[in-house]
Amino acid sequence: MTEIRALYTLILREIKRFLRDRARIVISFVQPLLWLVVFAAGFGARIAIPGIEYQQYLFPGIIGQTLLFTSMFMGVSVIWDKEFGFMKEVLVAPVSRFTIFLGKMFGDSTAAMLQGVIVFAFGFILGIPFDPLTLFAALPIMLLITFGLVSLGLIIASFIGSLENFGAVQTFVNLPLFFLSGALFPITGAGTPEWLRTAAMFNPLTYGIDALRSVILGSAWVPMNSLAVDIAVVGLFDLAMIVVGTWAFSRMGKK
Repeated sequence: MTEIRALYTLILREIKRFLRDRARIVISFVQPLLWLVVFAAGFGARIAIPGIEYQQYLFPGIIGQTLLFTSMFMGVSVIWDKEFGFMKEVLVAPVSRFTIFLGKMFGDSTAAMLQGVIVFAFGFILGIPFDPLTLFAALPIMLLITFGLVSLGLIIASFIGSLENFGAVQTFVNLPLFFLSGALFPITGAGTPEWLRTAAMFNPLTYGIDALRSVILGSAWVPMNSLAVDIAVVGLFDLAMIVVGTWAFSRMGKK
């Protein structure tokens, strides 16, 4: 019962923290809108994808980008908690490190999911052709993506002691994950360099975005892998990050 109460409290705390940060919520509206309108207009005529308009192709990629950037940024909560002593109080509580890590991961993942749903709303407003019911099919995939990425952000934050260093490392990790995921341009075309295709295959976000495109675009999209393979890879990434994250929080508690 203590573990469940602690898990619920940590989840609720992270969600409330996100909802009270109005500036971040406003930014979450602006950034994907700029990508879907400005970037799609500027590069749509230059990137040809058979059977799909570029804005349609870009739409699942921007959902993945939003989940990536939001999830990784959530690690900053660990920095703040260490700065103000809250993390030390939590780590000395009679609760397992696994529960503490899951509480922060589930809470931060919920906040990241809210921003992903906002992008869906923009897609509908902009007239991007997709079945609104696909949101319900995409939600489990989005949740799987956020679990691993939030865990990665928490792991990085657990080893870092300042906001400045976290921001630098976060950017260093985010940009390769984003640009090597196929979010902005196809990575399986005939003209794609072999090294780029190889690097993309080791990127878990590649499989997450491919799964989102399979669900959102349906038969118009020719996936790199089957949906089952994409989900399996993302699920294995999540599991690995949760294991490493639990170890990282245990290590942090011994300092």
